Amino acid sequence: MLLKQVFLALIGVSAGLIVSAGVFTVLISVGLIPRFAGKMHVAKKVFVLEEMVIFGTLIGSFFSIFEEWGQVGSFVKNRALFGTATLGLWNLAGTVFMIVFGLFAGIFVGCLALAIAEMLNTIPVFARRIGFRHGLGIAILCVALGKLCGSLIYFTQQVFLCGG
Repeated sequence: MLLKQVFLALIGVSAGLIVSAGVFTVLISVGLIPRFAGKMHVAKKVFVLEEMVIFGTLIGSFFSIFEEWGQVGSFVKNRALFGTATLGLWNLAGTVFMIVFGLFAGIFVGCLALAIAEMLNTIPVFARRIGFRHGLGIAILCVALGKLCGSLIYFTQQVFLCGG
């Protein structure tokens, strides 16, 4: 039984390393982190940004595997750390956190998608093929707004609960 558990742990760790190596390879090949550093004018601290991406991935993986360690909300609510206003304050803090996290996660995913599309030269090739000369920025903005509207409908109407 112990040998089986060790074998499963070895397979799990190996698969995780392969997947994370693939993700970091994509991030490195599209040059997303150095591009962020250039846009933020902190090119001297590009290594710190790269380390923060790795640190965030590790923390996210840890809380994904060990859920019970991430249950801060139940700890705060059960002990009523802020008196009678605990539930309201905690819900407000959680909502603000989710809005900020969602905004930054969306920005990161959008930048990654555009960096991959730029690396593959799909946008210029597509524009050239359909004879699109002017207004490419407006077209990209419309695509982004369409994604935003679709996401808002998806989450506000709770489409994810009914699967369709």
